[in-house]
Amino acid sequence: MILEVKNLTYSYRNHKVLNKVSFDVKDSQLLCILGPNGAGKSTMFKCILQLLKDYNGEILLDNKNLKNYKIQELSRKVAYIPQYHNPVFSYSVTEMVLMGTTSQISPMSKPSKEQIKIVEESLDKIGISYLKDRNFINLSGGERQLVLIARALAQRAKILVMDEPTSDLDYGNQIRVLNTVKQLTKEGYIIIQSTHNPDQAFLYADKVLALYNHKVLDFGTPKYIINSGLIKKLYNVDVELNSLYDDKIRICIPKSVII
Repeated sequence: MILEVKNLTYSYRNHKVLNKVSFDVKDSQLLCILGPNGAGKSTMFKCILQLLKDYNGEILLDNKNLKNYKIQELSRKVAYIPQYHNPVFSYSVTEMVLMGTTSQISPMSKPSKEQIKIVEESLDKIGISYLKDRNFINLSGGERQLVLIARALAQRAKILVMDEPTSDLDYGNQIRVLNTVKQLTKEGYIIIQSTHNPDQAFLYADKVLALYNHKVLDFGTPKYIINSGLIKKLYNVDVELNSLYDDKIRICIPKSVII
């Protein structure tokens, strides 16, 4: 499976928020989107999810234009995992994950044994079966994020779009969520996630797309494109790159803390 974005352009009235954005991502790859607030990341996600369809350019999945997919068909290809989710009602974890299977049933029908099995498999894959009877709103931020990932898996989609999935999490939960996401790529999933942390891209990403001023500033592997100049351009911060363990890992260190 390959997702290709070609010359994606989008405007709100006369204000262009995406300008000829192009990239591709394949099976078993995690693509990190870096860029300052207002660069166009959220709009790009909405185009990929077909929440916005009046864009110019093409978004292709295995050479088929996403605009040609029916809603149910697309929901089994692409799933969205929000930054946070506060449901109106007090749902259990099982009920939350069950919502991911709604495209597979008729309106007003009861969940089937097959759907319940899908929910159980999704919770087990993420390693949170022990939460199945808990109330979603009583969970920690990290647990909630893992439940939302399980819901996306129950949707049977192989492309997961994640909007800053670790932004509100403590360090431990950040690592747990990112480790889970990385494991999914090893199982063939395509992950597209936004982040403001270049160190996460170094640790977990296979590809990085840098968006600046609504355009692609650079696209490639983390070690190839992330440098002090790129970070300065994106975030107006001076950093120094350090390599660890024979350059297996790189990190960005703000110069302000080492001067």
